[in-house]
Amino acid sequence: MRQGKFVAKDLVVDAVERCLSRISEAAKKLGVAAEGLAPGQPWAKIRGLGNLLRHEYDTIRRSVLWEIVTDDLP
Repeated sequence: MRQGKFVAKDLVVDAVERCLSRISEAAKKLGVAAEGLAPGQPWAKIRGLGNLLRHEYDTIRRSVLWEIVTDDLP
């Protein structure tokens, strides 16, 4: 899927937001163990993304979600 189609599809964007929220919550539950399991990951940003998705959802640009999925996920 290309970025243009991604940002235009509400269902896909909603699913991606939900998955990223779950990743964020899992990172919170892992706590300090996360760094040992996957060193070098931006754990604070991963945890913070969940807060943005839950509380600042109206300010998140779809293009940023696209970048996270295509560039940042290992």
